[in-house]
Amino acid sequence: MILADLSPAGYDDAVAHLSATDPDWARHIQAIGPCLHRATPGREPFEALVRAIAYQQLHARAAEAILGRLLALFPDQAFPSPEQLLMLSPEVLRGCGFSASKQASLRGIALARLDGVVPSRAEALALADQVLIERLVALRGVGRWTVEMLLIYCLERSDILPVDDFGVREGYRRLKGLDTAPTPARMRALGAAWSPYRTVAAWYLWRA
Repeated sequence: MILADLSPAGYDDAVAHLSATDPDWARHIQAIGPCLHRATPGREPFEALVRAIAYQQLHARAAEAILGRLLALFPDQAFPSPEQLLMLSPEVLRGCGFSASKQASLRGIALARLDGVVPSRAEALALADQVLIERLVALRGVGRWTVEMLLIYCLERSDILPVDDFGVREGYRRLKGLDTAPTPARMRALGAAWSPYRTVAAWYLWRA
């Protein structure tokens, strides 16, 4: 089942659910205040994946500069199409700042969009979280965390807990005053109690 997207009004239910989990959650949520999570729902999955590749292993400013040079090649549109991306030579992409490895990832994502492996936003909205994860992690350069960010920010899914994310696990360690952060497997087990609002839980853990 695909859960309904979280609206600002739905955050009250999420906060109440998490606060009732235990006193530590209640204190933390009270200290942080209302959930201010905001998605980018107008973005196509293809664009979201291309942007994610640009950001991999780079500081945000460097990634934004690379994306800026790419977008400057197409001044009359918001974002290049898969066909346009495939037409760019390795030299042009290198000039934008994409390494050979990232170029291969971009080409694979563009081809996958043309083949229908990367769905349109309208198609993705009808697919379950795990279906999208299994389909997209098969692409070069696309890991589970990248797809989970797509689910959270592009598709506005309400029940995503990126257990491989250092900030999520470290946030839980601080929330509970633990000596070490939980493993991803342990984090996944702990997060079962926060469903169906694990996206909001992740937001609060990032702020711990």
